[in-house]
Amino acid sequence: MKRIILIITVISAAIMELIDTSIVNVALNYMSGNLGATLEDISWVVTAYGIANVIIIPMTSFLVNNLGRRNYYIGSIILFTFCSFMCGNSTNLWELVMFRFLQGIGGGALLSVSAMVVYECFPKEKQNIASALFGIGVFIGPTIGPTLGGFITDNFSWRWIFYINIPLGILAAILCLKLLPESPTRQKVKKIDWPGIILLIIGIGSLQTVLERGETEDWFAARYIIFLTVAAVLSLVLFVHRELTIPHPVVKLSVLKHPSLSISAILTFITGIGMFTSIYLTPVLAQRFLGFNPAQAGLLLLPGSIIAVFALIITGKVLQKGVPPALVVLLGFCCFIYFNWSMAQVNLDVSFATISINLIFRALGMALLTVPLASLAVSSLKAEDMPQGTAINNMMRQLGGSFGISIINTYIARRVALHRTDLISNLTPDNRSVMDRLQTYTSLFQSKGFGFPEAQQKAIGLMEKIVVKQSFFFKLYRCLYGYWSGIYICLTFIIIFPEEE
Repeated sequence: MKRIILIITVISAAIMELIDTSIVNVALNYMSGNLGATLEDISWVVTAYGIANVIIIPMTSFLVNNLGRRNYYIGSIILFTFCSFMCGNSTNLWELVMFRFLQGIGGGALLSVSAMVVYECFPKEKQNIASALFGIGVFIGPTIGPTLGGFITDNFSWRWIFYINIPLGILAAILCLKLLPESPTRQKVKKIDWPGIILLIIGIGSLQTVLERGETEDWFAARYIIFLTVAAVLSLVLFVHRELTIPHPVVKLSVLKHPSLSISAILTFITGIGMFTSIYLTPVLAQRFLGFNPAQAGLLLLPGSIIAVFALIITGKVLQKGVPPALVVLLGFCCFIYFNWSMAQVNLDVSFATISINLIFRALGMALLTVPLASLAVSSLKAEDMPQGTAINNMMRQLGGSFGISIINTYIARRVALHRTDLISNLTPDNRSVMDRLQTYTSLFQSKGFGFPEAQQKAIGLMEKIVVKQSFFFKLYRCLYGYWSGIYICLTFIIIFPEEE
């Protein structure tokens, strides 16, 4: 019973951490108005959390060995909970950004250490079951974040998206204090690799900032983006060289010599692109083009989320019975390919049910990918290397999401103008259907009491809005085709998908 309670506790903590990666997205407008910040500046609330997460996750093994797993994990829960309270109490933007960064530092442990604990609770021959259980948290967290955030902001205050972490965090800390054992594979750090830590912070922090802020700043039109890009490249190159050549690295990159972990990390990175970008695009479609409120947009994801929970458990059991992991991964990519293809066919008249059904295939695809890839990552690692392998795999998922969203945003911004021009080229006086539409809109505004000149101007303005909407909509779902290239890359990797040792 104690083991079951511990597993539920750490998975719940991981879900809480992952929810916070997406829960604030739907509340940014409310925060902007309440704190007197621009929408551009308020986006640092998201950026700060992502930067802190990606910096701290690869250092998990080092921190566990140096501080002890109990101390580090419980301390991280307390830090995450306290900073959640302070985020909710923030009175200005930069105070909120600071506490979001510290919240992300605390949240890093809730992801990687939780995975370690779950794996530790199962013998090696049942690692697929452990992967399935932890996969529930990995999948559910980002998925229900927008739904929960939309419900809270619609019915309460944006501050409550942070306050809801407080009772959960307190309960998790108390239970872990009573139930969480020290790591049996802890190896006391003999010498702290300070240069490695500094290079990691500069490299990953700069990279994440560039990915999060690049499109907003028009990429290399901003000097600080150029500076951070150079800093990221130089720091990461030096970091990799150092970590592979010193005896006590802060991140043991040598574990990537295991083919199972290196292949899993690549596939997890590309899976992260699909997971996070599809979650990012769906609320945009629902709210910007279909007129759904945040809560309704979140409900689109609910059927798929429920089915995914069962799919994760079934996948773990199927793998346990000896079904080849490559076959499950192939089926997962096929489901995700179908999701992309079907979403690329929708138009502005699409129904709620159609989108929900399409999202079920997304959920199935992600569920079928999560379990075998997580199991593969640790399948050939020694017990003392599992924390590092798990941390690297989790970091690759988060980085995949950052790269994917950055690429999508850039692609949309750069190509929408082109498609608007293409559409406008067909709006000519000799096009009968265009003139009929313009006359219909003009008559509509005249019926509302406007004079002919003003009614015609409003009709032209309405047609302009329709053109812009169609341009965005078309380009948004052409972006989904962009996933295909990544998916086919993944499918080629399946050919060399290593067997578990």
